[in-house]
Amino acid sequence: MKISMAPLNVGIVGATGAVGKEIIGCLEKCCSFPIDSLRLFGSKRSAGRKIDTSKFGNITIELFSEDTARECDVVFLAVDGDFSRAHAENICKGDD
Repeated sequence: MKISMAPLNVGIVGATGAVGKEIIGCLEKCCSFPIDSLRLFGSKRSAGRKIDTSKFGNITIELFSEDTARECDVVFLAVDGDFSRAHAENICKGDD
């Protein structure tokens, strides 16, 4: 039985690191995970850079904030554990 899902807005925090790049690669290869848009988040050093993807086009890295990450349906935290612990719960909280 195949379950159909609405396309999701997906974000990756730490998109320029090794794990972030691997997640991007996995999402590019996966055809059963419906993605409407892919947003990439990074530090001040990475923000503004562009990453070219085969499936999602040329994406500009955005400066990470909990508020911008909260705009996504799904967020992958490709960062160290301390950063994840500090921000994951706040990303999940919101007005919805």
